[in-house]
Amino acid sequence: MAYVAVTALSHPGLLRERNEDSLVVGPWTLCATVTESPQTLFFPLGAPLVVAVADGLGGHPGGDVASALVVRRIASAGPALSSEDAVRDTLSACNRAVYQAAGGDEGSELAAMGTTVAGIVVQPGSLLVFNVGDSRVLEASPDGLRQLSVDDSPPLEPGQRTTSIVTQCLGGSPTYRPIRPHVAAAPLAPGDRYLICTDGLTDPVLTEVLEEVLRESDDNRAAFELWKAAIAAGGPDNITLAVVRVVDE
Repeated sequence: MAYVAVTALSHPGLLRERNEDSLVVGPWTLCATVTESPQTLFFPLGAPLVVAVADGLGGHPGGDVASALVVRRIASAGPALSSEDAVRDTLSACNRAVYQAAGGDEGSELAAMGTTVAGIVVQPGSLLVFNVGDSRVLEASPDGLRQLSVDDSPPLEPGQRTTSIVTQCLGGSPTYRPIRPHVAAAPLAPGDRYLICTDGLTDPVLTEVLEEVLRESDDNRAAFELWKAAIAAGGPDNITLAVVRVVDE
């Protein structure tokens, strides 16, 4: 019987006062948590299984509120996320919900709260990859890492490796803005492995380090070592990640 193993961890990092990241794995959510030990969940490969991270916008009040709202709505959508259109519709509904929760008033305490989101929907034989913002979905293979998500960020200047600017997110402005989610289908086979993470991991940690850890470690060890690498690099932001593997017994 084929199954999906998901190993996840979420941590505020070393410089942020609180964790504004959230995570959804199937019906389960983690919001504003502090975990240094990876947790692993197992699911039969069958009904669509969603795994996603949401990164509340730093510098805006309510980033944790926005990210938690989004992952809980995605979790409630559950197995209905079986097509690209269903994922797009759900993300657009999440965007509207963030604006509604912000109050629609520039004087509101939550005005301009927002969040990125990135994740996958796993089902037999196929994978749906989605994102809005700069959180990432990466495929890990013997040949290295391949980014499947599309960063919503401006072009980098020469010599610049990262940027904290996003050109699209859920919420994030005083007045409503529609989104154009990135959603794509890909084939899925037993043995496939994916890393889903917020930029608290990919900004401070070089791609070469991510590749080495995933190549040399099992899922539980990889999640821990990736977190450790982000902390060793200064832990400048919240760190949330999930390692997803499809296993055929």
